[in-house]
Amino acid sequence: MERFMTTRTAAVYRMVMEDHVCPYGIKTVDLLTRQGFEVEDHHLTSREETDAFKDKHNVETTPQTFIEDKRIGGYDDVREFFGKSRSQPEEGETSYQPVIAIFAVALLLALGLSWAFFDDLFTVRAAEWFVSLSMTLLAVQKLQDVRSFSTMFLNYDLLARRWVPYGFVYPFGEAAAGILMTAGALTWLSAPLALFIGTVGAVSVFKAVYIDKRELKCACVGGSSNVPLGFVSLTENLFMIGMGLWMGAKLLA
Repeated sequence: MERFMTTRTAAVYRMVMEDHVCPYGIKTVDLLTRQGFEVEDHHLTSREETDAFKDKHNVETTPQTFIEDKRIGGYDDVREFFGKSRSQPEEGETSYQPVIAIFAVALLLALGLSWAFFDDLFTVRAAEWFVSLSMTLLAVQKLQDVRSFSTMFLNYDLLARRWVPYGFVYPFGEAAAGILMTAGALTWLSAPLALFIGTVGAVSVFKAVYIDKRELKCACVGGSSNVPLGFVSLTENLFMIGMGLWMGAKLLA
């Protein structure tokens, strides 16, 4: 803490050009200012000036921050200097943030719909909407890049390995089941569809993770996912199984 109290001036060198202003440079200046530093903001206004700066200090990127004439580094290095986590996970580092964001938004949407329709937050329909909206939002992540998703999916899904097109069909099926369940329409189709998708997925994940002991990335939030295959992906499939059984039972009741 004494280091932070006695060091109050920082120099930042960042690209500010007519056709490009480095966003990480802006974030670096903002972070230092919020930490109580007076910032000497040096603009690199051309590619030539930027390249010369990089050569002089033997660095590959800008912005670069100096405190007491000591180079701290780029934006993430400055964050670490103040004891904060890096803004982006390291390559290959796992992260649950995408899944947390999806389930949190789905929950809030479900509660909002419940309040709008029933003047009550906590209803059975809210629970149904939470699962169906989660399915839909997860499907959207996969549909952004179906080819990449289907490639990751082949690492562990038992049906996709036997019938490759299933990797392309899966996100459309998940989206359709989620949308129909949200609307409460065509339950005769959505319930068995969710039950089938969830069962195949749950068996596949359980085998890959808990029997074969494989360390894989989950394709649940798309082809660029850093979410580890395991509890979260199994939970997604169990949700679909439960929703399929619940909606099917309501249809038959």
